[in-house]
Amino acid sequence: MGLIPLCIVLPVLLAVAAAAEENAVSDEYTWPQWTVPLVRKRRTVYISSPGFSAHSQLELSGTCGIECQRRLPTPSLDDLEQLLSYETVYENGTRTYTTVSVQGLNEVTAQSTNSSSAHSRRKREVYGTDTRFTISDKQFSTKYPFSTTVKISTGCSGVLVSPKHVLTAAHCIHDGNDYLNGAQKLRVGILKEKSRRGKGGKGKGGRGKGKRRKGDKGKEEVQEKEENDGKEHKGKGKGRKSRSRRSADSEKPSFRWTRVKQTQIPKGWFKGVSDGLAADFDYAVLELKKAPKVKHMDLGVIPSVKKLPAGRIHFSGFDDDRPGNLVYRFCSVSDESNDLLYQYCDAKPGSSGSGVYVRLKEPGKKKWKRKIIGIFSGHQWVDVNGDGMQQDYNVAVRITPIKYAQICYWVHGDSSECQQA
Repeated sequence: MGLIPLCIVLPVLLAVAAAAEENAVSDEYTWPQWTVPLVRKRRTVYISSPGFSAHSQLELSGTCGIECQRRLPTPSLDDLEQLLSYETVYENGTRTYTTVSVQGLNEVTAQSTNSSSAHSRRKREVYGTDTRFTISDKQFSTKYPFSTTVKISTGCSGVLVSPKHVLTAAHCIHDGNDYLNGAQKLRVGILKEKSRRGKGGKGKGGRGKGKRRKGDKGKEEVQEKEENDGKEHKGKGKGRKSRSRRSADSEKPSFRWTRVKQTQIPKGWFKGVSDGLAADFDYAVLELKKAPKVKHMDLGVIPSVKKLPAGRIHFSGFDDDRPGNLVYRFCSVSDESNDLLYQYCDAKPGSSGSGVYVRLKEPGKKKWKRKIIGIFSGHQWVDVNGDGMQQDYNVAVRITPIKYAQICYWVHGDSSECQQA
């Protein structure tokens, strides 16, 4: 689906989806309460600065799928602590390595593992009719829940999980061997609200009617020259054409960019560490230098997505084929393992790192709440049966209790705040 021409289409769509979910579950179906293990820092040491020489990957391959993972031994506590140890890269290019200890792991209820027969599909990211919705109206794209979606300067998407922390995919920052060449000066973009200039006063983005900062005129002239490819246009229409062009540009989606203070990635993502489980750890957390004034979305843990109403998930991102526009979609999950969600949500590169969320009732309340239960990793070729045969899916990394504990610890810096999910 293309651009949404009428403002009423999206609210109706969301209302219908919400009503279907409410009618499909009983009143007692709420967000399950989890006692999660504790991830505690053991030791932090400085290591050499990364080379920032890797190039972004549009498509991953070789993911160990459902049947493949069943043949792997369950990680021991020592193995798990190694997988959850992490690197932190700071904005000045320095890097540390932190080892962790995991406590209370046996108290966590094991999640169910579902499997189904494999279906052969040709390589594609959009399956049949394109069911994505472009949120072109800022009335919606800058309002919750869409406002929680951010753009990463390396070309991916992410989601705000605290006032100043962004959850995204690890492969948007690191290729398994080194950090991407664009990760040294990493930035996060948040969609701007519509400017109120031209109405007088100092509205958002404005400086008061008729006022111009020193140097603005020169900047506008440079902008006009860039827009006109440096060519001068003579005649009476010159001024009108330039103003019209600037007006058109102002209507395009624009971002407010913020520098990243530090980036944290689990060692489980690094090649040679996870022994076939790298895709399970395709997540990273970015801490921003300055907190944007945008509402974030909380994290959640659920034992099975397929047992939810229609097994439906939702996520929004900045797909490459619709530059600058926020793209929303929802679909049902086809398969799931303990750590991955396999589905055919229509998506394109650029949406990787988007927060996958569902909507359930809060315990003891009638209020429904959205929570992030996964990170969209992207289109992948998956080794489903462990025999080397590859099948394509769009894959998301699910937030398990132990991943919740780690991400929560990164966000809060205090594991005692992360005992309940």
